[in-house]
Amino acid sequence: MAQSRLTGDMIDLVAERFRALAEPTRLQIMQELRAGEQTVGALVEATGLGTANVSKHLQQLHAANFVTRRKEGVHVYYGLAGEEVFRLCDIMCGHIEAEAAARKLLFARS
Repeated sequence: MAQSRLTGDMIDLVAERFRALAEPTRLQIMQELRAGEQTVGALVEATGLGTANVSKHLQQLHAANFVTRRKEGVHVYYGLAGEEVFRLCDIMCGHIEAEAAARKLLFARS
């Protein structure tokens, strides 16, 4: 449940989570994980990024609690911790679409 007033500690935690989402590569990796759990190798293949790069971003996403990981034999599988982050993306996309529509109207009048 959302608080009406954030404490300093809460602001820091929220900002930390938003920093984790501020990197397009991390959003791309999370988008790939919407299909289900995947290994680093599968994510490398799907994204075209290097193994070290994908691993670094997964580590940051895991630290921010956006992805889970589980080990099965010699493989580590990463998955989404939840779909909530995509609601944030939907909100932002709606905002961007509204801005674009307003600009289109503004330029149409010119």
